[in-house]
This record gives sequence, structure tokens and C-alpha cells, in this order.
Amino acid sequence: MRMNPYLSVIVPAYNEEKRISKTLGAIHHYLLEQPFEWEILIVLDGPNDHTLSEVEGFARGKDNIRWIDRKVNKGKGYSVREGMLAAHGSIRLFMDADNSTDISHFDKMKPLFEKGNDIIICSRDEKDAEGAKQVVSQPIYKRLIGNMGNLFIQLVAVPGIWDTQCGFKAVRAPAAEKIFSVAKIDRWGFDIEVLALARHFGFTIGIVPAQWIDDAASHVTLGGYLGVFFQTLQIRWNLIIKTYDRAS
Repeated sequence: MRMNPYLSVIVPAYNEEKRISKTLGAIHHYLLEQPFEWEILIVLDGPNDHTLSEVEGFARGKDNIRWIDRKVNKGKGYSVREGMLAAHGSIRLFMDADNSTDISHFDKMKPLFEKGNDIIICSRDEKDAEGAKQVVSQPIYKRLIGNMGNLFIQLVAVPGIWDTQCGFKAVRAPAAEKIFSVAKIDRWGFDIEVLALARHFGFTIGIVPAQWIDDAASHVTLGGYLGVFFQTLQIRWNLIIKTYDRAS
């Protein structure tokens, strides 16, 4: 029988053998204390290390944990999309395998869902949400690239949101099905596409402040940052030529 929990937590994972068990442990501990039904869904993005065995070891003897073992690396955007469409939850949250934004941030999201929002995102920028903070900051070159990139993103695709890239976003099931069934971006720019599509389809977006901790082992490279610029332009073009409307 298919389970229909209140919350699905989707964790995309590439080569995460050194930190996935710790992150899953934090998620599992939090969820065990909640009054609602839940599931954890790990999407393996073609890792070539021991991430799968770490996931299998952690899940052994525990309920409501499953994973997609994809052998080919296709990118974080592809993995989140795959997880969102495979999840069963009424609310579907994706978060990073490095646990930079702790699962307890969902406590801040619940009241905004109760007010009727379709999508709730975490932001590390105080201009989005009072109290947002990078507790452990990124290196300065990443912050500079991020700040310049965000101005470009606002100009081209998602005006009014200062942090589109924080990897902690939750979506109601109907909005998740609508957005992720037509999304196209497989790599790091997918967050921008999700928010642009949310606006395009008329879904409401709420924002809560993040207490964010940078992990020096992040998989995002300089090339990844540059790729986001081109992906942002592609999103804008897709909106102009109505690619997403035809797909839906």
C-alpha cells in the first residue's frame, strides 16, 4: 500500500559517503519527534564512492526511508525533480546532503503553509527575511559571485528574491507536480527555474530566515556558478517562447 505522509524529505546525493549518514541521522532524529507521518527519500545521483552503502547501512532496521539508486550522474536539478515527482508527501521538502540548513528550519515553514502558501523557501539574506544569517560564511569570492549573480537573476528571471539558491525549499504536492513535471534545468540553476515557474503558474511563495552553515566540501565549482548564468538566460527564453506552457 502506498504511504501518503504529511512530509517527504528529499535529499539529493552525489559523492556524500563522508557526511550523508550524519545528515540522515539529524533528519531522522527530528522526524521521530514530530506528530505527523513522514518519509525520507534519498536520490543517488550516480555516485562513484560508497554513498549507497552508507545509505543502506543507515536505513537498515528503520521505517519510512527509501532511495532511488540512479547509476548515471545527471545533476542536482535532475535529482531534486526526480525525488519531488516520486515523493508521496502532501508537503515535499528538499534539502542538501551537507545539512547546511538544518531540518529544524521546517518548524518555521509550517505556520506559513497553514496560512495557505504553496511554496516556502529559506533565505540567507536579511533583505528576504529578518534574522537570516550565514553562521559560517562562504569564502569571499563565492559571496561576491553570489551577490553579482543574484542581481542578474533578479533582473532576468526572479525579481524580488535576494537568495534563490539556498538548498532548503518545501512545496505543496499540487504545486510540486505542476512545477517539476515541466522543469528542464538539470544542474545548479534549477532553484531559479522552480521559483520562476512558481511565479509563472501563480503559486504563492513564503520566505523564512536561514541560519546557514557553509561546508567547505561543497560540490559547487566556479564552472557551476558560471553555468547558472547561462541557465538563467535559458529559463527566461523558455518563458518567452512558452516552453513550459506547452509541456504542461
